[in-house]
Amino acid sequence: MKLALTEDEVAFRDKLREFYRTQIPAEFREKLRQGVELSRDEIVQSQRILNAHGLATPNWPVEWGGQDWTPTQRHIWHDEMQLASVQEPLTFNVNMVGPVIATFGSQELKQRFLPPTANLDIWWCQGFSEPEAGSDLASLRTTAVRDGDSYVVNGQKTWTTLGQYADWIFCLVRTDPNAPKKQAGISFLLIDMKSPGTTVRPIELIDGGFEVNEVFFENVRVPADQLVGAENQGWSYAKFLLGNERTGITAVGRTKVMLALAKERAARTKIGHDTLLADPLFAARFAEIENALLALELTQLRVVAGSVDDKPSPASSVLKLRGTELQQAATQILVDIAGPDSLPDAAGTQIASPLWAQRSTATYLNYRKTSIYGGSSEVQRSIISSTILGL
Repeated sequence: MKLALTEDEVAFRDKLREFYRTQIPAEFREKLRQGVELSRDEIVQSQRILNAHGLATPNWPVEWGGQDWTPTQRHIWHDEMQLASVQEPLTFNVNMVGPVIATFGSQELKQRFLPPTANLDIWWCQGFSEPEAGSDLASLRTTAVRDGDSYVVNGQKTWTTLGQYADWIFCLVRTDPNAPKKQAGISFLLIDMKSPGTTVRPIELIDGGFEVNEVFFENVRVPADQLVGAENQGWSYAKFLLGNERTGITAVGRTKVMLALAKERAARTKIGHDTLLADPLFAARFAEIENALLALELTQLRVVAGSVDDKPSPASSVLKLRGTELQQAATQILVDIAGPDSLPDAAGTQIASPLWAQRSTATYLNYRKTSIYGGSSEVQRSIISSTILGL
């Protein structure tokens, strides 16, 4: 097990640090550091800068813009990006559909879609979950019936994150309703969101935002050459994609940034004759979270150092489980620091409550999702008990 970086890895890290802090617009990084979401155009601009320097898709094959990096180098690339508050490349493009097309798509699909996917000329969204097929994804009912050179798609997808921005959607569809197993008969189809018969309807979340959507398909004709891989093999491609989805969910760097901000704000918050940061009980909360985060970081380094041929380790479930718990703890402490100032919701500058405090409750509520997506905490505990503990 190797936890210390080599001289070459330190040099690699320092080069990335310099790039992130000088080439990505400072106003973008400060917005993200303060917990403010970037606009669509700002996200696109940020990814295009990364892509122009070979830093958007390091996990892809080299021939399609990837980097021949070690697992440790990819870890450094991602961790330093979070520490610098740089917008991460759009996960739907970089960690989901891109690797699926690169691995299972035809040469024509690769040439057509991979370059614009890396450069965010195409913004993808994910069409997997349905109203009756969330945790039990294999029960999906959206159908795609072959008709000449096209598939005719009918059905509904839900919880489609950032679908309001998307140009294309990658979908799991049922192409063989008579398959002997529900996991069989599913295909992986690429659909232009501008196709006639496609409707996007926003869903308001508990934090008041519209991050997710419903997508409806009514007799949508999709060219058959937009099928990825073989018909009825989509479940295998979906499992491959979901294995990539957890990349970065641990978010050690992002949690470090949130805790640093929390400390700054606690140090400016007066209680009696001192500050909140000087309060022994509050300081103990910080220490507990920081110690847990350090333990998580060391575990992550151990997993990265021990990875073989990029195969996922069962310990990634530990990282996902604990990482999301600590992200939620960081958002909780920010709400507690804000106190009554956390109650107004997007009231703006017309009141004394600072903007960061006004956002804190919405952020806290939004981060409840982290222990659900990418495999819920209950699923991760089951994996840990069976594959690590042998129970």
